[in-house]
Amino acid sequence: MSEDLTKVEYTEENMKTLKDAAHIRQNPGMYVGNTDSEGLHHIVYEIVYNSVDEALAGYCKNINIVLEVDGSISVSDDGRGIPVGVKADTGKSTLEEALTIAGTSGKFDNDAYRVSAGLHGMGAKAMNALSEWCEAEVRRDGRVYQMEFERGYATSALKDIGPATAGQTGTNITFKPDDEIFGTATFNFDRLATRFQQISFLNKGLRLIIRDEVSGRKENYYSEVGILEYVKFLNLNETVEHEPIYVRKVVDGVTIEVCLQYNTSDDKREMCFTNNAYNKDGGTHLSGFRSGLTRTLTAYGKKNNLFKEGLELKGEDFREGLTAVISISHPDPSFNSQPKDALVTPGVEGQVSSVLYEGLSEYLEKNPKEATRICKKIALSAEARIAAKKAREAVIDRKKLLGGGGLPGKLMDCSTRERDKSELFLVEGDSAGGSAESGRDRVFQAVLPLRGKVLNVERAKIEKLIRNEEIAALIAAVGVDIGNIEDVARLRYGKIVILTDADVDGQHIRTLLLTFFFRQMRKLIEDGNIFVARPPLYKVTQKKEVRFIATREEMGGELMNRGLNGTTLVITKADSPKQFGADELRKFFPIIEDVAEASVTLERRGHALESFLKRYDPAKGLPQFHVRLGTKETFFHTQEEVEEFRAEQSKRLGQELTVSDDLPAVVTPTADGKPAVDEATRFSVDEWHEVKALNKAIAKLKEAGFEPGDLVPLERVAGREPPVRFKLKTGDTERDLEHLRQLAAEVRKIGEKGMTITRFKGLGEMDPEELWDTTLDPKRRTLQRVTMADALAAEKMFRTLMGDEVEGRREFILKHRIDDPDEIDYGGA
Repeated sequence: MSEDLTKVEYTEENMKTLKDAAHIRQNPGMYVGNTDSEGLHHIVYEIVYNSVDEALAGYCKNINIVLEVDGSISVSDDGRGIPVGVKADTGKSTLEEALTIAGTSGKFDNDAYRVSAGLHGMGAKAMNALSEWCEAEVRRDGRVYQMEFERGYATSALKDIGPATAGQTGTNITFKPDDEIFGTATFNFDRLATRFQQISFLNKGLRLIIRDEVSGRKENYYSEVGILEYVKFLNLNETVEHEPIYVRKVVDGVTIEVCLQYNTSDDKREMCFTNNAYNKDGGTHLSGFRSGLTRTLTAYGKKNNLFKEGLELKGEDFREGLTAVISISHPDPSFNSQPKDALVTPGVEGQVSSVLYEGLSEYLEKNPKEATRICKKIALSAEARIAAKKAREAVIDRKKLLGGGGLPGKLMDCSTRERDKSELFLVEGDSAGGSAESGRDRVFQAVLPLRGKVLNVERAKIEKLIRNEEIAALIAAVGVDIGNIEDVARLRYGKIVILTDADVDGQHIRTLLLTFFFRQMRKLIEDGNIFVARPPLYKVTQKKEVRFIATREEMGGELMNRGLNGTTLVITKADSPKQFGADELRKFFPIIEDVAEASVTLERRGHALESFLKRYDPAKGLPQFHVRLGTKETFFHTQEEVEEFRAEQSKRLGQELTVSDDLPAVVTPTADGKPAVDEATRFSVDEWHEVKALNKAIAKLKEAGFEPGDLVPLERVAGREPPVRFKLKTGDTERDLEHLRQLAAEVRKIGEKGMTITRFKGLGEMDPEELWDTTLDPKRRTLQRVTMADALAAEKMFRTLMGDEVEGRREFILKHRIDDPDEIDYGGA
């Protein structure tokens, strides 16, 4: 019986107060937008913005971003360093408050920062609260300070760990995003690198270096010119109409920078930034730019008779083939959200419009040849738009479309006329279309088969698009005019689902369709109407039964469960014979997975698990502090042991040990020309967090009666094979195990017995019932919404893969090695 809510009391006990980290972890979307890839990368940008703000204030020249081997990321700069003094009102260090207390920020004081990307004092707090752990290291006043945090709360006091290298200041923040918040958190190197390259263009003279310690990849970004160089970079593979036009002016304390250049393509790119923060949805500065551009070019074109009498010009005509960067520095900007997607400061619109009108008018008067070329391009765009409209009207009779007629003959429509409940599946070829038609629910699911490779719309003119049979059918079925992508009132289906095979051809068609929507119906992506279906990856045949399994994880889980059925692990050691059944073994797998993950990180650091286990101490576990003094390395179990070692070595050398780091510092030699730092006294401490996880896993294994040595093979003695310690028994079958880490793989092999597993590639392999059960049924299918999470990255990939520039495409494919189509990232798809 359900509870009668009218009788539930509402008292002061129902009122809860969440502050700082607790509130951020309860509502992460308020602070970082979401908890998927976009939010994960946003917390990195927030920390980098803090370093960039130091550059804007004139104190930072270099920023290093390192993707560490343990899945963490570090951001270091050579700025002033976060203050570390104790606040009189709270008794806490300024560093602790900067990373834990909501609203604490140096950005509120215009004496410290005239302009900054950080406004609310929440970026660093959000990063810290949403991280499993965070380490802050500050260099200032000739000393190095360190503090540690877990999930937003300090876990150590502020520590003075020694003198800094001479002349060196700055902040180093290292953190690992929390899997409880972000799931399996993996940073995308290319996505980060693209953003940092933007920042380097926006801040001439600032160097940003990003490197991946696992892959060895490294990028070094530096610009002497600024956004003018950025526009040239964006148009690198385009045929341009003129040199970039650059305008800069300070109005009422607001610095406005605009750079624009036309190319011969039909696309437009307008990149908007406020205090270095990328505003993906534009805002008032974009509105000001557009109005200023239209006003200036219209006035010049009419004055010089460059537009035909009666030619109707629209704003979109002035932006075709345009690449523009709009960057403003504002002391008090307002945004629509914490991720700063759009600027909403009202006065900026008029300021940008006036500055552009003044600067662009001057350019046009001084450069009549270029001005004429630009105006002619605008006129041609208007004429092409009008011609395309006529062509569309010839293909699509609007009255018939609204009445339900005039639809492509190949469309297998649904019966409902409720748009929000209807779905259109775009399938590959007539064969898959037939299966989908037979398997679908005809009430709300429509199917449109597309034959062959859909037209490459990256370079195609609108007139050619309209004449293409497949594209014309797609436009008619969707119901949205490609000539007016903002108007989606005619959209006929709430969901448009791309359903292609998982092979290379299917992936190619998917990419072409995504390109079409990205270029011609972007509003549908922005509104969340475009989806990609994820057919099952595996076909499993067992006797006469055929099943489909959606993901690798599900496949592994099923093999594990089948392998455990009736399986026993036997410990054959003479001193402690023991048996573990399926239920007990199931509890071991998460522990073994933790060991495997930690082992991979250790090996990336150059230490195999077999050799590292020799450092195990039964009372203390494995040492997790890695210390370097000069060229020698040592390991310690606790921070206290590290401090004792440092004190002993300082006494031995007769001076304090200089804390080493990777910051790009300028070390001033002494008067006699000798180095300011004796290499023998260089000292560094790293806490290896994977060892902490490894110690926890070993502790759990010990509770079950195992020893750390059970995780690695026994050594051969005098050339003889070591005794077998473990056996897996299933029925009459036995398998020998050299060590516990083989357990999961061997259990999966047992699970495969009696099964034929085929990697599923084509929709044609399924009959209509199977297609419904796996891919069409809303209760069981997997759909992935296509988003604009990173429009710039998507645009770059589309241009590279689908454009005319062959060398760039070849370089991209070789660099990213798209061997597995499931690994392709469709810009947020």
